[in-house]
Amino acid sequence: MLLTLTTTHQPATDLGFLLVKHPDRVHRFDLPYGTATVVFPVASPQRCTAALVLEVDSQRLERGRGAGQLNRYVNDRPYAASSLLSAALNRVFRTAARGESKDRPELAATAIPLEVGVPALRCEGGVALAAALFTPLGWDVIGTPVPLDPAFPQWGESRYVDLTLSGTLRLADALNHLYVLLPVLDDAKHYWVAPDEIDTLLAKGDGWLAGHPERGLITSRFLAHSRVLAGQAESRLSELLSDSVADSVADSVADSVAERAAEGEADTTDEDAELPAEVQRVPLNAQRREAVLTVLAQTGAARVLDLGCGAGALLGDLVKDPRYTEIVGADVSIRALALAERRLRLDGLPDRARQRIRLIQSALTYVDERLRGFDAAVLMEVIEHVDEPRLPALCQVVFGHANPATVIVTTPNAEYNVRYETLAADTHRHSDHRFEWTRAQFAAWASSVAARFGYTVSLRGVGDDDPELGTPTQLALFTKDVAK
Repeated sequence: MLLTLTTTHQPATDLGFLLVKHPDRVHRFDLPYGTATVVFPVASPQRCTAALVLEVDSQRLERGRGAGQLNRYVNDRPYAASSLLSAALNRVFRTAARGESKDRPELAATAIPLEVGVPALRCEGGVALAAALFTPLGWDVIGTPVPLDPAFPQWGESRYVDLTLSGTLRLADALNHLYVLLPVLDDAKHYWVAPDEIDTLLAKGDGWLAGHPERGLITSRFLAHSRVLAGQAESRLSELLSDSVADSVADSVADSVAERAAEGEADTTDEDAELPAEVQRVPLNAQRREAVLTVLAQTGAARVLDLGCGAGALLGDLVKDPRYTEIVGADVSIRALALAERRLRLDGLPDRARQRIRLIQSALTYVDERLRGFDAAVLMEVIEHVDEPRLPALCQVVFGHANPATVIVTTPNAEYNVRYETLAADTHRHSDHRFEWTRAQFAAWASSVAARFGYTVSLRGVGDDDPELGTPTQLALFTKDVAK
């Protein structure tokens, strides 16, 4: 069986560093069920392809299982991609799947253009299922059903698919997607599935499985349809989904101490309470919302997305303004959406007002068709809750797929943190922040996103302006370049 992995990221031969395989050599690995070989049929600065060839020895695969029937030796296991290929991927590219690279650590953390080819995949569910599994993860899917016999087209199609995936992802993410989903599509594991397989599934699915729309099917098939194991896995994934503030990607979702203190709901010191009494005016979170609402009104938008809406603070302001004819709050956290529904009193709204607003569960690193067609999208205090290597996936979803005319992004200004007297040096304002950027870092990111997706960007500050450090919050207004 064969799997190819190609990149056009230049220099493309850096793929060898990421895979820890020299493109000029042949790499062989002895496995319990056969031999895996890695070669590079193409290795140029413009394009590089690594090919994994797995030769399965049926006798070795069946050794130790006792005398069996003929179909144990005469089957498709040596030829069609399955859990055997998945296990070989994990063995051969183990370091790459962990996202580690001694020689190219920055590249290992970067999303790069990738193309995966699996010419013979047993696909129980056909091309439609392959698309349903891979598309939400940022892949473009092309699948060609393999006919039973090309000479007799009337016999129809086989259960095998020639699959091609293309997308811009971290190599580690791509390998982990393949590790989990190839055996899910094959739906026939070659080994006994024990309880520790749950840990393997959660480790390989970290960051994407909990919010996947086909999570139930993936969990069931990966765990060989064991109801007990699948139930345990689902319980753990649900906990991750509900408790993961990182995935909900919003300060309001986190129901942060800073926000609650600013609203007078907690005694704990926050980013406003840190300031001297003479400069305490409007709480910073209120100033942020007001700044976003002002910019949003200036754009003329009528249909608005609040991405990472959390408990619905901004949604409450939007629904009061009749200029917004359609408002959608999206969040990955079920708990946050429940809080938003309660805060907005959706059940008590008049029918006309109720028809203007919807709440949906959605993870911003996965493609979601429901996010398309809006005039504007707001990500208020969102991006800093996402691991930096996953930001390209979020950008692809928001700026590339949803593609609204206007995007408003706010995030903390790290330079301003020294003004918070009780905030220790080199720490973040919130325990869940994965990073906090300086003004220069935010400007560089905003410029690169605008250039990549065809937007014009302008930057401004929110909050009290320090002549040396700037404002505590920075805001970017992205406007779609009509010419592009």
